[in-house]
Amino acid sequence: DLGLNVYWQENPANYEDLFENLRDFAALTGHVEEGEALVSELDARVKVVEEKISGVYDASSVFYELDATDPSAPWTTGSGTFIDYIITSAGGVNAAAALEGDYAQISAEELIAANPEIILLADALYGVTAESVAERAGWDAIFAVANGNMYPIDPGIMSVPGPRLVEGLEIVAQIVHPEVFE
Repeated sequence: DLGLNVYWQENPANYEDLFENLRDFAALTGHVEEGEALVSELDARVKVVEEKISGVYDASSVFYELDATDPSAPWTTGSGTFIDYIITSAGGVNAAAALEGDYAQISAEELIAANPEIILLADALYGVTAESVAERAGWDAIFAVANGNMYPIDPGIMSVPGPRLVEGLEIVAQIVHPEVFE
């Protein structure tokens, strides 16, 4: 009603969608050449990760903690999200992939049964630490907790649609498969 031009763009489901979104933004802003250069650079980085993990068949179970305000039922991400896509693309398996909905709570009992090998702490920005996770009742039975495999991660590189999603892939791949990035 105000006469403003509005452009809406769907969130990407994969890196190809992300690259198309970036190309659209480049065209809309008159920066086609710069946009194509960015897409080429990002695509090359994704291909490096894909190449490094191509021969790796051990897929570690990864739990992505969004919010554990209630540690007996932390929020996480299910399948179908870009976060799940990054975990899978990095050679891992989302420990909460079976949950219904893109974002859901998982009970501590379900999480303990899933027994993830790695925990990514997206809520570290809000003061959650590996030490505070280790203090949660019953969580010491989880492989990731028992072995200190808990890593703070910036949620912006995992869920905000933009070029930093490639950084998310690189970081998660290095956490899941450090042996191929040495």
